[in-house]
Amino acid sequence: MPAAKAGDKIACPAPMHTNRLANEKSPYLLQHAHNPVDWYAWGEEAFEKARQEDKPIFLSIGYSTCHWCHVMERESFEDERIAGLLNRDFVPIKVDREERPDVDRIYMTFVQATTGGGGWPMSVWLTPNLEPFFGGTYFPPENRWGHPGFSSVLSQLASAWRSERERVLDSARDIVEQLQKSVSIAPGRAGKPVLDPAILDSGFFGFRRTFDTRLGGFGGAPKFPRPSVHNFLVRYYARAKNREALDMVLLTLREMAKGGMNDQLGGGMHRYSVDDRWFVPHFEKMLYDQAQLAISYVEAFQITGDREYAGAARTIFDYVLRDMTDSGGGFYSAEDADSVVDPAQPRLKGEGAFYIWPAEEIRALVGQPAYDWFAYRFGIEELGNVAHDPHGEFTRKNILFQAHTIEETAAHFGQAVETIRAAIEQARGVLFEARSRRIRPQLDDKILTAWNGLMISAFALGGAALGEPGYAEAARRAAEFVLSRMYDPATGVLLRRYREGEAAIQGFLDDYALFAQSLLDLYEAQFDRRHLDLAIRVTEKQRELFEDRQNGGFFSSAEGDRSLVLRVKEDYDGAEPSGNSIAALNLLRLGQITGRAEFSESAERLLAAFGSRLSAAPMSIPQLLVAYDFRLSEPRQIVIAGERGAADTQALIQTVHTRFVPNRIVLLADSDEGREALAAGAPAVAAMTKVSGRAAAYVCQNYTCKLPVTEAGQLAELLQ
Repeated sequence: MPAAKAGDKIACPAPMHTNRLANEKSPYLLQHAHNPVDWYAWGEEAFEKARQEDKPIFLSIGYSTCHWCHVMERESFEDERIAGLLNRDFVPIKVDREERPDVDRIYMTFVQATTGGGGWPMSVWLTPNLEPFFGGTYFPPENRWGHPGFSSVLSQLASAWRSERERVLDSARDIVEQLQKSVSIAPGRAGKPVLDPAILDSGFFGFRRTFDTRLGGFGGAPKFPRPSVHNFLVRYYARAKNREALDMVLLTLREMAKGGMNDQLGGGMHRYSVDDRWFVPHFEKMLYDQAQLAISYVEAFQITGDREYAGAARTIFDYVLRDMTDSGGGFYSAEDADSVVDPAQPRLKGEGAFYIWPAEEIRALVGQPAYDWFAYRFGIEELGNVAHDPHGEFTRKNILFQAHTIEETAAHFGQAVETIRAAIEQARGVLFEARSRRIRPQLDDKILTAWNGLMISAFALGGAALGEPGYAEAARRAAEFVLSRMYDPATGVLLRRYREGEAAIQGFLDDYALFAQSLLDLYEAQFDRRHLDLAIRVTEKQRELFEDRQNGGFFSSAEGDRSLVLRVKEDYDGAEPSGNSIAALNLLRLGQITGRAEFSESAERLLAAFGSRLSAAPMSIPQLLVAYDFRLSEPRQIVIAGERGAADTQALIQTVHTRFVPNRIVLLADSDEGREALAAGAPAVAAMTKVSGRAAAYVCQNYTCKLPVTEAGQLAELLQ
């Protein structure tokens, strides 16, 4: 593959078209700014045009690193004839699902209900009143593979709009009514959650049935990481002492780390694996995956003490710090799956081109015998190592994966382990440097509050559990980035997105819940009282904007947006945890910390509202099972009394942080003022002081405490 320096400018012809998306900040919308389609952003200008011209709306929803979004753009949205049909008969609107998850949720609910599937790009046709009447995902330009062609769909829908208008409108109204019923969430008759540990058992056995006992993961190909499942299973292991629950997580984490899904040179996890062995990935890298999987690896390390898991977490953290971090401290959203194959043809992109290698290039770079050793270790084959390649993107290319361990490689070649380890590490460095001269995949550099919340939580945990100050500082800096640029302390309002100096879009439930969680996690890792106070304020504002006080739970969007035909209470814990699942645990934690009944009562109403889902479909909401487990337990309160920077205090704190202790809160009484502030919510803290001049740890349940201890070993015994 020809080399190009990172950041090289590639000469491209001047665009023939420019539409109003050129004025947007979203990288996804900007990708479509030079289509011949007369795109509008989601907003009143487009809606008014549809009403004035009595045209249906074509709504296209995607995101900047979406492979099939790029395909549909090349095939259809850059085609002059298809663009002419769209512009003539419809009002075309583009939405970045990562900026407007509320819009995405509504119309994805429709597409899933009417087609049985969903995904991106999402293609939906709406009345001028924004009611959906037809939808799907990717459409080829012409009839192909049993799919209707996009141009024929456009012609048929335009004809139906002209000749069967009333039927279309009646159908759209009925659809919205049915969707409203389907998304309605209300508590059972008692209005209180059913507290039954059998619900947790049901969740475990459900995941057990779908677990791949050979290669890890749940279900067959394609395999997606779903870290909220890990979160539940390791807590179920702690509750039930069920080793099988833990082993499912550990095998999954080991197999993912070995596979091509893990970038073996640069760190970071790709989106998913197209096969069942985590080998051939879909190459995009999403911030939310890095955050959640890093937490899974750190918790695996806390439980087992196996540094293999700590090492896997570090590669993720180091990748994010190197390639996904803004100079101000915020974290970027994603890197694309597609990248330039040949710098001489900058518009020619291939899936994973940045990451794959011909054998001869590796040999030329690292020489012998290092090439033979490296090839054995990482599965390199002369003719390429991807046997199933339906699109011809990996011809004579190799995806690096851990085919053999360092020890197996040393034994195979009759060399000392340290000799092989040093040679392979040197070769990795040479290849990483060579790869850095290639043209990188496109970076989606918008900064999202919700996803930054996830990554702050990960870095806070990683810094504390791995004893890595750089990770702890990354968490603190990112929190300050959000607080200084995307949060209004006067009103308590959070904004969703920051890019190129502009913060915009009112935050959604996910933004408030995940950022509040990150502030709680930061407090429990670093004990800056300001983070705890801000977590309380953000949660209070979340309740004001999104809570259904009558029926329980939280809507995804605030009241008052007339462009939304539904208000949805999202509960599915998929690639990202739902806002309701995170909110439930935040409220339970804050109830323990502050003693404020309104937080605990809000959590009770939420669990009651989703009670039928917990009973009927626990596998769909594993992160809510985590909150449910917390509610069923008697959470421990761990209070450290001592000066924050003192060695004896830090020894006790480190003992807590290096162990997996679920269903607990951790507080630091580091001064009379700090003790008094904590005692306002937990009066027992007022009496928790140092013992004989030494920092002391108090381990309590319902603030009934065991005798304080001053030695790290004693505390470790109490935490077992």
